[in-house]
Amino acid sequence: MIKKLLVYMPALNEEETIKGVLNSIPSIIDGFTSIELLVVNDGSDDKTEEEAKKAGATVITHLQNRGVGTAFQSAVDYALKTKADVMVSIDADGQFDISQIETMISPILEKKADFSIGNRFWDTKPHKMPKIKFIGNKQMSRIISFISKVKIFDASCGFRAYSRNCLLNLNLQGSFTYTHETILDLLHKGYRVSQIPVTVKYFEGRVSRVANNLFVYGFQTSKIIFKSFKDYRPLPFFLTIAFIVFMLALLMAGFVFVNWFNTGMVTPYKSLGFIALALFGMSLLISVLAFLADMLNRIRENQEKILFLTKKKYFEED
Repeated sequence: MIKKLLVYMPALNEEETIKGVLNSIPSIIDGFTSIELLVVNDGSDDKTEEEAKKAGATVITHLQNRGVGTAFQSAVDYALKTKADVMVSIDADGQFDISQIETMISPILEKKADFSIGNRFWDTKPHKMPKIKFIGNKQMSRIISFISKVKIFDASCGFRAYSRNCLLNLNLQGSFTYTHETILDLLHKGYRVSQIPVTVKYFEGRVSRVANNLFVYGFQTSKIIFKSFKDYRPLPFFLTIAFIVFMLALLMAGFVFVNWFNTGMVTPYKSLGFIALALFGMSLLISVLAFLADMLNRIRENQEKILFLTKKKYFEED
C-alpha cells in the first residue's frame, strides 16, 4: 500500500536557511513510499520561494503575509488534495533536529496516537530561550491543559505530525496561529496525542516570526483560546460568568440589607439595591444563555461530523 508523507514548512523571509533545512530531510523514511516537501511562502519579500524550489519543494505562495494559522490551513488543504497519509510541520529556520521526524511520526504509524506534538521542555528550559518566552509558553500550556483536560507540556511547539483523519477533521478559525486551537479541536473530538521530547536551538539575535511582540502574541493567542473555551465548553464558560455576576449582586444586596437592618432605611444605598437587582436578572439570563450555548454546541458537533464525512468522500473521490 502506498503511503505518502508530506513535510510542511511555513516560511517568511527564510532565504538564508530554508534550502539547507529542506536538503537535510531524508528522501527515504521507513513506513512511507513517497515523501513530498511543501513550503507555504507567507508573503516573503526575499528569495525564499526560489531557494525552496531549488531544493525540490512544492511552494504555495501567499502574496501578502496572512499569518501562520492561514499558512497551516493552506498546507492542510494541499495535504488532503494530494492524499497525504501523514503531514509533519516543522520550522524553516533550522531550529529543530530534522532526524527527529521519524520519532515524531512513529506513534501515528504504530497506531498509538493520532497526532504528535513536540515537547521542548522535557528536560529544562532550552538553551538561549528568553526567560519571558519560556514562562509565557508554560502558562499557555497550563491554560490549554485546563480547557482540554489533558496534560499538555508544550502547547506552542510548531514541530508536529498529523494523521490523515486528523487533517480531515480539523476546522480552525484563527489566522494568527494554529498551535493551540489545533490541540483543543483534536482532543475535543477524541483524538489521541503523543508528546515527543525534541531538541531545539535558539539563535542569537533572531526575532520570532510569530512572537516577535510578546504582548501582541499573548493577546492574539488569548483571543483564540477564549473563543475555543467558549465553543468547546460553553456550559462551564457561561455558568462561571453567571456565578461571578450573581456573587457580585449578592454582595451588593447583602450590603444594602445590612444597612437596612441596622438603620431601618435603604437610603443612601437605594441605587446600589437597584444595581444588585439588575445583576441578579443578568445572572439569570446568562444562565439561560449557558444552556442554549450547550445545545448549539451539540448541533455544531453533529455538523462537524457531517462535514468530516463529506470531506472524506470529497477528497477520496477527487
